This record gives sequence, C-alpha cells and structure tokens, in this order.
Amino acid sequence: MIAKPEHELTTGARPVGTLTETDAAANVQQMFDTIAPSYDKLNHILSAGIDRWWWWRAARNFRAVLARPEAVILDLCCGTGDMTMALYKHRPKSSNDAPILALDFSHQMLSRGAQKFSPHNILAIEADALHLPLADNSVDLVTAAFGFRNLANYEEGLTELHRVLRPGGQIGILECNQPEGLTGALYSLYFRKILPLLGGMISGDRSAYTYLPESVARFPRPPRMKQLITAAGFTDAQWTGYTFGTAGLYRATKP
Repeated sequence: MIAKPEHELTTGARPVGTLTETDAAANVQQMFDTIAPSYDKLNHILSAGIDRWWWWRAARNFRAVLARPEAVILDLCCGTGDMTMALYKHRPKSSNDAPILALDFSHQMLSRGAQKFSPHNILAIEADALHLPLADNSVDLVTAAFGFRNLANYEEGLTELHRVLRPGGQIGILECNQPEGLTGALYSLYFRKILPLLGGMISGDRSAYTYLPESVARFPRPPRMKQLITAAGFTDAQWTGYTFGTAGLYRATKP
C-alpha cells in the first residue's frame, strides 16, 4: 500500500511540538501575537509586494455582493486587515450600510488592524474562527486571506462557515499553495531556506517563519481542498491559481 502524502491526510494546522487541536490553536495564537509588530512589513518584503495584488484580485471577484448596502461581509482570520481593506474599497460608503466584520483571535494582530479600520465602517471582532459569535444564516460573504490554513481543523472551519452563511452566500478563501514541477522546486527553495532566514532576522522569531512553509506543505492541495469544501455542503467549488500557482482563490456557494 502506498502511503498518502501529508497534505491529503492532515485535518488542520499542527505547529512543531503540538499534538492536539487545542495546543495547535494556542501555539498559532501566541505566534501571531509575537510577530504582529513586523507582520505587515515582512509580508510585503517576503512576497516582493505581490501580496497586495493578491488581495486586490481576490476582492474584485466579489464586487456584486460587496456593492449591496445590506450585505453582511465577514473577513475571517483578518490579521492586520489588508484583505479587509481590499474588500472595503468595493463597499458603499454610507454610515447606514452594514459594516464589514473583521475577525481574528490574535489580539495583537487585530489591534493593528483596528487602527486601519477606525475611520471606516468596519467592526473588529476578537473571536475564534471555529466558534463564530454569529447567528445561523446571517452572513452573505465570508473571506479568509492566508489565515484559513492556520485553523486547527479545516473541516470544522468549513462547517462553521456553512452554518453562518445565508443560502446563496459565498466563501472566498485566498491561500498559499505548493505548485508542482520546476516552479515548485524553486518555490520550495525560497520558502524553506531563504524565507525563514529573512523572516527570522527581521522579526526576531525564526520559528514563526519556519512554521510558514511547513503550514503550506501541510495544507491540502486544490483537488483535495475542493473535496473538503464540497463535503461541507457547498456547491460549485473552484480554485483559481495566482502567480504560477503559488497562491490561489477558492470559491464556493451555499445552496
């Protein structure tokens, strides 16, 4: 029998030294609290600024729902809020319209995002993505940019998104990916050797930037991820690759 690769078996993030979902979540939370001060700067440096284009391109896919004043928008694992702000550019600007809900469980990351949100109709919420403080069938769009793979249980995360979405609601999960072939080999070289070194030098926490490529390696590849999305009850699961497949956007709809 041929053993399946880890990305087909994994159920959620597992930083080194963690065995349970509870330990994994606590470790990830502490990690992001620690690197929050340098997070934005490092994102832009380590991606050569491409991350801004990824957020902009992902947000454009949801212009129709974002343009509806009454639509309830949830940006999950919002971090310091760059994806939230990309979504906000497509929102009506009346104070009477529904705010964007920006949610994260890292207090330090969210507090930096809140500074960006303060002049705008955006509400910061500190909460766990696996236990959302939202009613069933209450949200029109849920996005997550480079945070979903940090959940301790991907299937439970998708189930929770399905719960809070209204029928006809959409998900948009922007995530890193491990491409194949020569591109994949070059990507792995940068991701596993150069990125941890640079990230550690700038942030002072090399372990966090060692975890980053490990978390991408563990995360399901597009075919498997689309299976998980469909199994959670969504329809029309799609993946669109960005920048030679090093990242991409998952989309699906709640029937």
